[in-house]
Amino acid sequence: MQSEMIVHILKYREFALYATWCMNVLLFPTMKSLDSDKKAGKSGAVEEATANDNNGFFKDNAKIDFSNVKVEPLFEEEVDFDTFSKSDFRAVKVKECVAVPKSKKLLQFTLDDGTGTDRTILSGIHSYYEPEELVGKTLIAITNLPPRKMMGIESCGMLLSAVNNLKDSEDEELHLLMVDNHIPAGAKLY
Repeated sequence: MQSEMIVHILKYREFALYATWCMNVLLFPTMKSLDSDKKAGKSGAVEEATANDNNGFFKDNAKIDFSNVKVEPLFEEEVDFDTFSKSDFRAVKVKECVAVPKSKKLLQFTLDDGTGTDRTILSGIHSYYEPEELVGKTLIAITNLPPRKMMGIESCGMLLSAVNNLKDSEDEELHLLMVDNHIPAGAKLY
């Protein structure tokens, strides 16, 4: 009886290990080809070119120096889930971006938000980005904020960005949240 039980346990253990292996292979497949080591000489140049493309969008974290970044403390006040879930975060495609006349800071974005109607959002980020470098990018916007007029132009939403200060400095860095261009305009973020 005891030996039969041990055999069943061992068989079950082997099955469990095999099932775990299958799940890992099916759910988390490797993105490298099996002969990637042989092609390393050829693909290394391609990976390097890709890493240097897209304004650092795909840059390896090991090549980015975060040692001089000062991070703000997190908010202590909590937001209840119902309040948070009222915000409508959407992927938007930049169709056009121009500097707002008579403004040093504002850029005017014409965005495809997936509705078939262009959306205009103004953002005070001209000191961080030139308009032409943002055309064609996929950004994240909050689309259900009430419209707000700036410089006589109605802005219908807000683009999300990450902001940080540098240590021992009042200088601020700003990075628009850009996502993969394969994400369609209007895709909802949860």
